[in-house]
Amino acid sequence: MDEEYYYRRKGIDLISEYLEDVPESLGAFENFDRQVFSDGALSKKVKELIAVGCAHITRCPYCIEGHTKRALANGASRKEIAEAIMVAVAMNAGASFAHGHFALKTGTPRSGEKV
Repeated sequence: MDEEYYYRRKGIDLISEYLEDVPESLGAFENFDRQVFSDGALSKKVKELIAVGCAHITRCPYCIEGHTKRALANGASRKEIAEAIMVAVAMNAGASFAHGHFALKTGTPRSGEKV
């Protein structure tokens, strides 16, 4: 991965500064994260592939990098990661498509209607 990308890598270091003020919350999050990403009905690999897709929807570059590395470490292939990303792309596009009716309900005229 490039040293600099969408966000500066050193930005992630700033997180530790504010987490020093809330160590209980950090510990709770770490325990939660460890439990969620452990093997269960879904394997660690599948969970990390889901996380890669989610990270693309939330647009968190740190999450994208971290979960991609974890997916690879758990045996995911480049093709599996690419497919997980495309699932996220489809979900994101589908949500925009599905929500289009809200814009169309806000007073925009139908074809042939006068304003």
